[in-house]
Amino acid sequence: MNSKMKFVGNWGRLGMKFNIWEDCPKVPITELLSFIVDNRGKTVPTANDGWKLIATNCVTNNTLFPVYEKVRYLTQETYETWFRAHPMPGDILFVNKGTPGRVCMVPDPVDFCIAQDMIALRADDKKIYNKYLFAVLRSREIQQQIYNTNVGDVIPHFKKQFMDQLLIPVPDRKIQEKIGNLYYQLSYKVELNKKINENLYVQAQAIKKQWVATNEDGYQLLPLADVATINPDTYSPKEAWRYVNYLDTSSITNGVIANIQRIVPSNEKLPSRARRKVVAGDVLFSTVRPNQNHFGIISDPLPNMLASTGFAVIRSKNFLVCNELIYLCITERNFVEKMQQLAEQSTSTFPSIKPSDLETCQIPCPKDENSAAFTNTLKYLFDLIAINIHENNSLAAMRDTLLPKLMSGEIDISAINL
Repeated sequence: MNSKMKFVGNWGRLGMKFNIWEDCPKVPITELLSFIVDNRGKTVPTANDGWKLIATNCVTNNTLFPVYEKVRYLTQETYETWFRAHPMPGDILFVNKGTPGRVCMVPDPVDFCIAQDMIALRADDKKIYNKYLFAVLRSREIQQQIYNTNVGDVIPHFKKQFMDQLLIPVPDRKIQEKIGNLYYQLSYKVELNKKINENLYVQAQAIKKQWVATNEDGYQLLPLADVATINPDTYSPKEAWRYVNYLDTSSITNGVIANIQRIVPSNEKLPSRARRKVVAGDVLFSTVRPNQNHFGIISDPLPNMLASTGFAVIRSKNFLVCNELIYLCITERNFVEKMQQLAEQSTSTFPSIKPSDLETCQIPCPKDENSAAFTNTLKYLFDLIAINIHENNSLAAMRDTLLPKLMSGEIDISAINL
């Protein structure tokens, strides 16, 4: 093993083709860890506020850090006395159940706890670089190892005893640092852009509220149906598009698109719900479980783009009322909660609203062109958001393309300078 590691350390200087999967020793992940935070086994008592208690839905392979969606809370006393241990900055959260193998980093500072269905892995810095371990856990090869080891037909889970079977390739430390730092820095830039976009959205909401509060004579409340069309264009299979870029309701959350499915109908069946045509500027709002925040503005749609019939596609038909203003109105927390209450009264299989529920909602609309400066400001802020989203898509694509090529030796790691 030592001679192999010595070769690994010299490969870049010698200019040799090097495949980490084939040319490195593989070590069980448990031998590379100094500690595992494992609080599974009993149900933690929750409270109305306090420390965040995150669940597996907060850990995805699309984000660097956990996302705080549908979190629960617990008291300081519970935090101090109930848990065996808590994650530390730089640990790696690892989901064991549901979709095993999803991982993300623990940020600094840590403002949450973990309990059921996930653990936190603490890398032994003398044996492996934590950011490299994070990157390699997200690789196709390791994800496939985890998938092949899953048990459970209904709810897959990765048992603790399987950790010894998870083999991690361990190259020279300098190689680990180059791969780990590159993957982390690209991921961090994506997270930074997301934070910027969250702030831009908050600014836009504040500007709208100020405009309403200080411009009483400049706007009027009108039903959404008066200023916008809902579901204006429907796709028919008779149109026979050669391919479709399909957006399902679960693929967009809080304005961020996570996945667009490219479907070739001649090769696979087009989902029956793929019917809503989408153009630039359209606002999408999920009519199913509105409180899950599956909504966004489509700033730069792909060709032949269709959205699920689970969306209401909203398009302004009044030049005084921009789509950005409509989006701000229907994504306010109070509005979303109101729609959720309506959805829970429905007789559908899932809590859902009807397009008519949106059409009757009143929104503040400019009376004349004197509000042009306000409208232009909103458009400018959402243009910045769109630019950051586009950059994030490019960064994520670069990161996810580089990782397998660096690991396989297709790209020379020695040429990477950070």
